[in-house]
Amino acid sequence: MFIGIIGATGNIGQRVVGEALARGHHVKAFTRDIARATATHQQLTWVGLDVFDSDAVAAQLPGLDVLISCYQPGNAAADLEDTVAKSIADPTAYATVARALLKALDSHPRTRLIVVGGAGSLEYAPGQVTADNDNRLHTALDSLGLPRGYAAAVRGHRDALNVLRTSNRWWTYLSPAEQIAPGERTARFRIGSDQPVLDADGRSRISFEDAAVALLDETENPRFVQRRFTIGY
Repeated sequence: MFIGIIGATGNIGQRVVGEALARGHHVKAFTRDIARATATHQQLTWVGLDVFDSDAVAAQLPGLDVLISCYQPGNAAADLEDTVAKSIADPTAYATVARALLKALDSHPRTRLIVVGGAGSLEYAPGQVTADNDNRLHTALDSLGLPRGYAAAVRGHRDALNVLRTSNRWWTYLSPAEQIAPGERTARFRIGSDQPVLDADGRSRISFEDAAVALLDETENPRFVQRRFTIGY
């Protein structure tokens, strides 16, 4: 397959690039900062891209089977504090990018879109999501060591999902587990839809490496077309 990956130098994006190449796919890796494009492979091509520019995105779509967006403001792999600050400063960015990507697909409707978002839009009870409950959201942010102001970014991710839900394009949205960090590639995890997947200790957690596995599994064998899914141990 020919796969485009937005945010290819980020925490999840760089693992998705590696996983895709390991499976024999051709990868077009997009980044806002081409100076960070240091990985090399005979089936890897790097391209500088402004994901807010729908025309620029559309120009890169010919030949791609799937476009995976791991967009984040800044680069959390290099500077997490900067990414957190930028996410708080403009929480509308996620929905804006979602709209830009969908507009780009107007001219290439057969290209599949997979967006990596947030866990705050998952339901803790039927019809009730953490992003809409300040007490639960603040408790979750406290446990993750994130400032409570990041609640705006969590809601920004939720808004991006809602943008996708109004589209008739071939989209999929991944809500990773609440706790996501570097770890092992086990390829052993569980998949859910709109409720978090919890381990035996009641934690919602996954590694970046296994998130990449889940994304490539969904890329190769679509199960959640025009739907959201989540993962966890």
